[in-house]
Amino acid sequence: MLSDSTGRRILRDRPRITSKTLSLEHLRSLPVKSVGHAYAAWLDREGVTPDTRSAVSFIDDEECAYVMQRYRECHDFYHALTGLPVVVEGEIALKAFEFANTLLPMTGLSLFAFLRLKKVERSRFLSTYLPWAISNGLKAKEVINVYWEEQLERDVDDLRSELGIEAPPDLREARKQAREKLRAEKEGRNR
Repeated sequence: MLSDSTGRRILRDRPRITSKTLSLEHLRSLPVKSVGHAYAAWLDREGVTPDTRSAVSFIDDEECAYVMQRYRECHDFYHALTGLPVVVEGEIALKAFEFANTLLPMTGLSLFAFLRLKKVERSRFLSTYLPWAISNGLKAKEVINVYWEEQLERDVDDLRSELGIEAPPDLREARKQAREKLRAEKEGRNR
């Protein structure tokens, strides 16, 4: 963050992303294609709030603790930007993106959750979401340096383009299609 002018400003200002600092009612009233509306809609769809993230502990250095808190608080903006849902597969894909983009060790360690995926999820992750995450994470500007509070009214596609992030294939739709295919196969066997 210190090597980026916006990152330095964030470190100086120390903004927080909570339900006290962001009015979700206001964000919901923004144009549908805005970053703020996309964020609020994603929170609503997933049943989470800006306050879902726990406070950072066990980090003595004040600046490092703030960076980790900021990372946690911005995580849902990354979800909103990518459309990845809060399911294990979506979280792992986003962690892979974050690791390629930020090189934060904890995001890399989170990738071990890959072992929890079912066979079809693992296959989809390896063929679609991991390549997307690595490619986009490496080429995108560092998302930790986005001053989200200043981007709320901006068109989400414009921000995605500026950051160099392509939206991944819709994971909810891919999961739905896989379930429908499995259901059809089972019905075919039962006939």
